[in-house]
Amino acid sequence: MNNKRLFSIILVVFIDLLGFSLILPLLPYYAETFKASQTVTGILIASYALMQLIGAPILGRLSDRFGRRPVLLISVFGTFIGFLLLGFANALWMLFASRILDGLTGGNLSVAQAYISDVTDEKSRSKGLGMIGAAFGLGFIIGPVTGGLLSQWGYAVPAFAAAAISFINLILIYAWLPESLTEEKRSQMTEKRPAVTLNALLVAFQRPFTGSILITRFFFGLAFAILQTIFSLYTLAKFNLSARDTGFVLTYVGVLSVVMQGFLVGRLTSRYREDLLIAVSAVVMGVALIGWAWAPSVLWLYIITAPIALAGGLLNTLLSSILTKAVAPQEIGGILGLSAAVESSTRIIAPILGGILLQQIGTWAPGAFGAVLMVGVSIYVYIKIYNHPIVTAFKENRATPVPLSD
Repeated sequence: MNNKRLFSIILVVFIDLLGFSLILPLLPYYAETFKASQTVTGILIASYALMQLIGAPILGRLSDRFGRRPVLLISVFGTFIGFLLLGFANALWMLFASRILDGLTGGNLSVAQAYISDVTDEKSRSKGLGMIGAAFGLGFIIGPVTGGLLSQWGYAVPAFAAAAISFINLILIYAWLPESLTEEKRSQMTEKRPAVTLNALLVAFQRPFTGSILITRFFFGLAFAILQTIFSLYTLAKFNLSARDTGFVLTYVGVLSVVMQGFLVGRLTSRYREDLLIAVSAVVMGVALIGWAWAPSVLWLYIITAPIALAGGLLNTLLSSILTKAVAPQEIGGILGLSAAVESSTRIIAPILGGILLQQIGTWAPGAFGAVLMVGVSIYVYIKIYNHPIVTAFKENRATPVPLSD
């Protein structure tokens, strides 16, 4: 594992997510200043995830073809312009333009994960990807608080601060981050370079093992995203918590996720098989979501969200790790981009579905629905992933990944 490059890309991800999370909680308030309705505000927030659904696979595949560094530069530059648009916005359409541009170009986490895959071996990859997840989580912990403090001088101020952070990130990538997909590595790739086409990416769903991982990510991601997106509404409806107290719970969950991905993933994967950890984490999350559904008190909420955060952090990291090992080196960016697109689709569906369950059935319904999903995921993982021949090949260092594009 190349520690210098690993630290460089982790810092890039942290700075990127810090800028992103500065403005995310303030968007509804910013949109309200332009007389946007709740429905329009919801569409504004969803527009980022929708554009990321399109942009992330393309960015990942382009990074396979042209290298990680140039794609990171382009994506961070797009984010910088998007934040400037947000800061200078004097009409609602400018808010939409900024979120659409940032969604198309800002889905670069998959490129960062591909960079990690380039500079780590298979034994240390889970640890490296976990540290990326930790940097991601840490940015989300610090960013909203900082954005809230800056917003007292106007909603444009956090947007300009995010733009400045993105510009610093752009300089950092240009001056400090070397290309991980070197010409030497490219010359070692015996297969042709992958095409940048939708069909070449969707073939991943047709391959038994990669398809199983992506399906698992979708249903796990949906269960987890329902909790994330309607948690504030849930705590208000069930416990009448203030925004501050709900923020404390979410910060606590974020810290636990950072601890899991930054410190515990590497230790666990050095002792236990990845497929076993995925199976156990799915079961733990299913049981914990049942506990969330019928949480009797705020204290219980703190207790039950701990295994949710830990299992969720572990699943996020391991599903990405195992995907990178199941495909040829020249396909890693593309498959991680497709995985990011799958995750983005859950963030479009989850707030709508979670809101319906909460309003039409009751406060217990989102957790119960998520638990049912995770029971299905647990069974599916046991049948399709646990002890799969490809996983056995990983352990015996004899895996021969097949490119996704023929």
